[in-house]
Amino acid sequence: MSDYKQVIYETPAEHVARIVLNRPEKRNAQDTNMLYELNDAFDRAAQDDEVRVIILAGAGKDFSSGHDMRETGHLENQAQHRPVTTSTAFHRPGAEGRMAREEEIYVGFCERWRNIPKPTIAEVQGRCIAGGLILIWPCDLIVASEDAQFQDVTLALGIAGAEYFAHPWELGPRKAKDMLFTGAPIGAEEARMLGMVNHVVPRDRLQAATLDLAVTIARQPTFALKAAKMAVNAAQDAQGRQAAMTAAFALHQLGHSHWMEVLGLPANPAGAHQSVARHWEPGKGPTWLPTKQKGA
Repeated sequence: MSDYKQVIYETPAEHVARIVLNRPEKRNAQDTNMLYELNDAFDRAAQDDEVRVIILAGAGKDFSSGHDMRETGHLENQAQHRPVTTSTAFHRPGAEGRMAREEEIYVGFCERWRNIPKPTIAEVQGRCIAGGLILIWPCDLIVASEDAQFQDVTLALGIAGAEYFAHPWELGPRKAKDMLFTGAPIGAEEARMLGMVNHVVPRDRLQAATLDLAVTIARQPTFALKAAKMAVNAAQDAQGRQAAMTAAFALHQLGHSHWMEVLGLPANPAGAHQSVARHWEPGKGPTWLPTKQKGA
């Protein structure tokens, strides 16, 4: 695959590849085809010996509004692509087929991207909601614009968090619960203080600052970069990351099954248009107000 329709693949500097989510009219909501194109683009960069660092960015106002909840024909779209993980049986009825598909395109893809033996940097502007988080969390570093906001609204849909459940490692347990329980967005500077974001820059400097960082990293010996990445990832895994994420993914699937039994739908649509946004007023602190969201 090289003629991408929903991502852009470019090489803005020597030894640097930049992959751009290119669906700005949908706020880069991810459908099945986009995710397979993104996975192919990551593979392309990983297999190119001239590429030493990979940047993931999003076109338009927002990095990503999450999964495209308006996608129809999921299974037909899935059938157009050859599976890249060991998951199969996407067309089987009930929880079996749904779980297999999400093992492939969500958790499976995220684990593959996390373990690319090259440094990856997420370049994030505007909103990054739920499914958007599972694109940036597998990356090694995150550079955010000052207006970036990070949010997981899946509890409003009756589901216990996004599929790639890295929340406790990215934010710490208490802030992870705060994010999930309230659905409130986390601003870029707070995310930096929590350790989830590495650098916060003005919006008009985001692309240049991210590229500068990539070029700096690309000067390091490639084998040392690979080894350092493996060492840090191994430290997380030794803490039980993968086992905990497997349990969280099972609970995510239980949520789908619950709503299929109660409503005949994989999630509660009442929450699809109502989430919680945090607004700060000088001298008053945070207030929580309902706001419409189109992503998931």
